Amino acid sequence: MSRFIQIVEVGPRDGLQNETLSLPVADRLALIRRLEAAGARRIETVSFVNPNRVPQMAGAEEIMAALEPDLDHSRIGLVLNLRGWERCVAAGCDEANVVVCATDGFGLANQGATAAQQVDTLAAIVERQAVEGGPPITMTLSVAFGCPFDGEVSEDQVVAIVREAAALGVPEIAIADTIGVADPWTVRQRIEAVRAAAPDARLRMHFHDTRNTGLANAFASVEAGIDVLDASVGGLGGCPFAPNATGNIGTEDLVYMLERAGFDTGYDLAALIEIGRDISEKLGKAPASSLARAGGFPA
Repeated sequence: MSRFIQIVEVGPRDGLQNETLSLPVADRLALIRRLEAAGARRIETVSFVNPNRVPQMAGAEEIMAALEPDLDHSRIGLVLNLRGWERCVAAGCDEANVVVCATDGFGLANQGATAAQQVDTLAAIVERQAVEGGPPITMTLSVAFGCPFDGEVSEDQVVAIVREAAALGVPEIAIADTIGVADPWTVRQRIEAVRAAAPDARLRMHFHDTRNTGLANAFASVEAGIDVLDASVGGLGGCPFAPNATGNIGTEDLVYMLERAGFDTGYDLAALIEIGRDISEKLGKAPASSLARAGGFPA
């Protein structure tokens, strides 16, 4: 059997949070359901952030209430603080993805907290889950390769936070190139360093294609043994608090590259291409993904 690469679909959250147009709940629900029908098994569906700061993510509880429980699908809620954790638990998410920023500059802009304060919040959430129950916790370490405010991010900065997350027993850690500045060689080195710091954690990689290196970085990750990657249908994405941040790698582009090489992803490529085109049209923009423009091969 071919090696399976799990692709976590982040379009309904990361893909939409930076768009000028805020899609209504009904449209976001339709997107989630179409993505699940196309093969998405883990999907970042909602973000428990203040809707006054990120209005595109309003209606998280409404979306979760409308999604029928399904053991074959894991609906992930993004969490930035204890209030977000409480909302995530109450909404019945299958996973909570807690974001910790690698730098103080981005942490203060994105979450109003320093990196150390966010690690403290992660520890508090882990403790709450242990005592009160709740969904499994994963951590995403954002701006792990470069920060729009603090500049270069060192390997030592990343490893220090990863080591603390590992000590808390976080089972999955995602390393995110939030502003798309990484290169394949640095990606390999950082994976090696993170793996050494958290040998028992499952590693996930999250790339943006801001500088056209996203797929190359995904390739480097797979070559380094990573089996879980984030992607966003249509190549949508960006961060409201990161200047000039553009989209994630397109799910359809990543699926094409991997399956063309013989890997298994479990996705229906033709369905993904159609979804990417449709959601981009609904947002009033051209699709960012290459497959949405060119189609698959053979046709």
